[in-house]
Amino acid sequence: MSAPTLTPAAAPAAGRPRASAPQGVLRLGAGSGLALGLAVLWMSVLVLLPLVAVLVNSTTDGVSGFVDTVTSPAVAAAIRLTVATAAAATVVNTLMGTLVAWVLVRDRFWGRRLLSLVIDVPFALPTIVAGLVLIALYGNKSPFGIVLAQTRWSIFVALLFVTLPFVVRAVQPVLEELERDVEEAGASLGASRLTIFRRLILPNIAPAMAAGAALSFARGLGEYGSVVLISGSLPRRTEVASARMLGQIENDNLAGASAVATVLLVVALVVIVGLGVVQRRTARRG
Repeated sequence: MSAPTLTPAAAPAAGRPRASAPQGVLRLGAGSGLALGLAVLWMSVLVLLPLVAVLVNSTTDGVSGFVDTVTSPAVAAAIRLTVATAAAATVVNTLMGTLVAWVLVRDRFWGRRLLSLVIDVPFALPTIVAGLVLIALYGNKSPFGIVLAQTRWSIFVALLFVTLPFVVRAVQPVLEELERDVEEAGASLGASRLTIFRRLILPNIAPAMAAGAALSFARGLGEYGSVVLISGSLPRRTEVASARMLGQIENDNLAGASAVATVLLVVALVVIVGLGVVQRRTARRG
């Protein structure tokens, strides 16, 4: 009598794992697990715990105290001014930053490297020094005759200055990686430059534009040094939320400052998540 033949279904399971990992999930080795644990611990200490502390402090006086703080005329005016100005600066810098990145990547001209170096100045320059520079240029003794001190325009200009590099440095490497062959093929088929940009280039750089815009907006919400000197911090006129929070802390009102910070945090998260959704959808379509 011949031995029975084993089919693949009836083969012994000794040589196979008894339970396979879910599809798309990778098992971490010892080194990867340790790295993940250190990363989570580091992020918890630097990010999560401070955020939780701010949220807890914001409700020290109860929910009613939180609502009373953020709806008071001076605080509400500071929050509206900060959000509106940061949003306007983000829109302008998203457009102009993309244009600057395009010039740096696609054009060759004398002084190109110098221009690329100047773009990074707001990253390296202390914000309080940036405020002094803006006062020298647009203060009461402006050499150009343009006086913006103690006006809302001064806040707008200051935020434009400190947030420009985010969009430029986010879009520039993406433009450098784009293949020119596709654009040349589109041009050979009779497509205009505007059509080529709208149909071929924009879908590829839009995720980078959204990422730079999110960073720009978040930076604008919390900016203090470059704004406080030239704006004058006039309550209900030119006072931004960061200056209002500092004043509350100096008056030993940590709960009020935390309440304002919580509102800015929620606004920033909503905008960042929204831009992230746009970024993913655009990348998927591209």
